[in-house]
Amino acid sequence: MSNDILMYLLIGVGVIFIVIVIAYLMLRKKMQSSGVREIERLRAGTKEKKFSTEILYQKLYVKYLKIPFIKRYLLKIRRRLEIINIDDEYLTRKQAAKILTNAILIIIPLTFAIVMITHENTLLMMFLLIFEIFLADTIINGMVDKIDNKLLREQINFFSEIRHAYHEYNMVEEAIYQVAQDDEQVEMSRQAEKIYEVLISDDPEGELEKYYDVAPNSYLKEFAGVSYLTKEFGDRKVDGASLYLKNLNNITQEMQLEILKRDKLDYVFQSLSLISIVPILFMEPIKNWAVGQFSFTASFYNGRGGMIMQILILVLTFVCYLLTRKLKDNGSVNMNTKNTENPWQAKLYKIKLVKKFVDLFIPKEGTKEYRKLQQNMKDAASKDKMEWIYINRLLLCLVTFIVSIIVIMYLHNLVIQNVYTDPTANFDVIGQMSEKQTQSAMEITESDNDYIYHFRGNTEVTEDDIIREMERGRINQDYLESTPDEMQVAAERILDKIQLVNSENMQWFEILIAMVLAVIAYNAPIWMLKFQAKMRQLEMEDEVMQFQTIILMLMRIERVNVEIILEWLERYANIFKEPISKCVNNYESGPWEALEQLKEDVSYQEFIRIVESLQAAVEKIPIADAFDELDTERDYYQARRKESNERLISRKGMIGRGIGFAPMVVIFVGYLIIPLVFIGLTSMSTSMSGMQTSY
Repeated sequence: MSNDILMYLLIGVGVIFIVIVIAYLMLRKKMQSSGVREIERLRAGTKEKKFSTEILYQKLYVKYLKIPFIKRYLLKIRRRLEIINIDDEYLTRKQAAKILTNAILIIIPLTFAIVMITHENTLLMMFLLIFEIFLADTIINGMVDKIDNKLLREQINFFSEIRHAYHEYNMVEEAIYQVAQDDEQVEMSRQAEKIYEVLISDDPEGELEKYYDVAPNSYLKEFAGVSYLTKEFGDRKVDGASLYLKNLNNITQEMQLEILKRDKLDYVFQSLSLISIVPILFMEPIKNWAVGQFSFTASFYNGRGGMIMQILILVLTFVCYLLTRKLKDNGSVNMNTKNTENPWQAKLYKIKLVKKFVDLFIPKEGTKEYRKLQQNMKDAASKDKMEWIYINRLLLCLVTFIVSIIVIMYLHNLVIQNVYTDPTANFDVIGQMSEKQTQSAMEITESDNDYIYHFRGNTEVTEDDIIREMERGRINQDYLESTPDEMQVAAERILDKIQLVNSENMQWFEILIAMVLAVIAYNAPIWMLKFQAKMRQLEMEDEVMQFQTIILMLMRIERVNVEIILEWLERYANIFKEPISKCVNNYESGPWEALEQLKEDVSYQEFIRIVESLQAAVEKIPIADAFDELDTERDYYQARRKESNERLISRKGMIGRGIGFAPMVVIFVGYLIIPLVFIGLTSMSTSMSGMQTSY
């Protein structure tokens, strides 16, 4: 740590201490007033005697709401928690404040660490500080996921208790009510109370539809739906056992598989996001080590080549981090908490001038490009509107072009600055120059700078012009006593520097590079949609097997027909939601034709088999007979489901490891090994040529 940084830290600590002392004195003076003392006396009988985290988090919640930037994260957390904690405002506030506080306690020390490590590299420091915004999202989502997973585990215990209560009361609503009184599992008890209120309401079907919109996971939807059907149509015995309890057992098995899947995904991805970020913290230490051990690398790391490599690594890290998060999030069934009603894109699109400009790029309805983009959005299950996507594309394009131009100009200035400031000497292959050698090299640089300032901008200058000025001694008198050979060597070196300074201007091909990068940025949102669609395709088999479980639960219930089954499949569908919704809408005009259209809209063979069985159940045979193999081969489908999850996790893990470790490989290979080898060989080749010339 440098003395300047240490001094700034000490000054900062001193200022904070003085502010605390002043605040304490002012507060003490205020507390001594008669009014405050009277209030304290009245509150003494009800005030909690010891420190309470419950009250602390409630106060912090109110404070966080007043801070604009932090308020965004608080409301994002709240949107997910209030689904789990139905009608429990106190618990929602407490958990939201606790999660946000824990995230802040992680981010603040990390910020200090980043500043201390990268204070000599402003570009890297600014990038990492901005990157913390995305890291905060990861930390917060991980903490909320733990609560979501806790609810899922509580559901398994809840269903186990429901079985015993149902045997005792033989009424669905009474069994749910009795188990809901359990105070040990707070989150699940609230969900159970809500389902009980739905079942005993005057319009249970309508209330059930409302609950489907706010249920935290699909398994509670299934439980609420099966409970409603059993209450309405009654229970029946199948193979000597209660159909309702068999359905509960099916849902429990589904949840157990989901818990195992989430645990394995968390295990595989728990460190990949961090691995994709952490390597960039080593960029500055690697640079300092390489320059310290091999002086000849300073020209690369401090020059244009090193800066370009840094920018490429930073961009690669950002992309890999986003892809890793998308890859893991795809395996989750968590609710989408993004504000899809009025995001900043919608507010921007309401501006007339912006709307007219954006509409110029949005393809017209009915065109091939419009249908293709719409299909990509459906395949990726994107909640965004098309105009929002184009606002993202245009802003990315514009920002990338402007940033590229700024970076190119900065690189030109960096090269020129290095010409004026780098020591002029033949570096040793290993080690550093001594203080005396460095001083001598800087004297040569300062002497050369006099000639560069004099001839800068003159594109027709020659070595003879420089030698004549050396002989005259008008610029400086450093070469008046030098031999002609020494002047010749110095003139060559100075001419190279002058030509380099004169050539460092914006070139046409650099504008072209900025435009190419802008085009890449313009297409990036579309590529991200395609990536999400590809990852969702990996989930197809898992979703079809969930459909089989739903059909298995419904097919034995009396009065259940194909239309009801389709409505249930639509409710729980994710990947196949669009074609199933289309089929449900067209069902009344012709069941067979609607199902036939559904077969044409999908290409996954396993799902087509389900549709063919539904077609058979429409006109030919009962539903239970059409799907008889689901019941007889239940064990096989369960084993197949486990194997499918294993393959899914394995494939995602393989892709995730490739993406997550890419920045680490590029840093150590592209930023350390290749520059050392290439520059070392070039330096040795130059040295050998010089030795041969001298002999």
